[in-house]
Amino acid sequence: MVRIEVVTLFPEMVQGAAAYGVMGRALERGIWTLGCRNPRDFATDSYRTVDDRPFGGGPGMVMRAEPLTKALDAARRDMQAAGVERSPVVYLSPQGEPLRHARVAKLAAEPGLILLAGRYEGVDERLLEKEIDLEVSIGDFVVSGGELPALLLIDAIVRQLPGVLNDAQSNVEESFVDGLLDCPHYTRPEQLEGGVVPAVLLSGNHAEIARWRRKQSLGRTWLRRPDLLAEKSLSAEDTKLLEEFKREGGGRAADK
Repeated sequence: MVRIEVVTLFPEMVQGAAAYGVMGRALERGIWTLGCRNPRDFATDSYRTVDDRPFGGGPGMVMRAEPLTKALDAARRDMQAAGVERSPVVYLSPQGEPLRHARVAKLAAEPGLILLAGRYEGVDERLLEKEIDLEVSIGDFVVSGGELPALLLIDAIVRQLPGVLNDAQSNVEESFVDGLLDCPHYTRPEQLEGGVVPAVLLSGNHAEIARWRRKQSLGRTWLRRPDLLAEKSLSAEDTKLLEEFKREGGGRAADK
């Protein structure tokens, strides 16, 4: 079981979304647990203040360190009470490390995680320096808070847990697992408004189907994310398949 705690000003938002789909089914089955901490519950004034104006001036507000620290400490205590001695603290931030599959797999192997979802202009830097083990970014853009990025990270992690997906092979064949994009997929009907399913997928020849899918995966990555290919050392067979894809003009027309 993986335990995940989220420090957030909107716990209902996180809990509500986590109740659906793959995350929700795995939660019901006890494969993972979710706890939420609202830093307002740890504020000391009657207004439950969690933010203040930035030193040096400028727009917006900055989340204060004190209530966040207390919320993180409470999450750690609950983790330890459940037998999880150390739980990495991850801050969802556009300034963080770009989230990749390898990082998701490492986080999924942790018995416990604490996610900090920021708001406003950000979080007091002193808290980040003292309390945060890892900053993660889901993309080069800014959203209103860390709740949606936290949910995306949770969903990616939960999918990696044993017993979550009905077909364990689904995880093996998904995009990014081996550093490539996934191949195209088709289902019924065989003909749809002039578009047809590639003949190889109807052949019943599993070896040829596997070869076609690998070629499409390589080709799609070359077309859409050449940066991923630049990071890989292709085998002789993969190099051959990619050259075939290029000669076929993108692969799609030649395989119909």
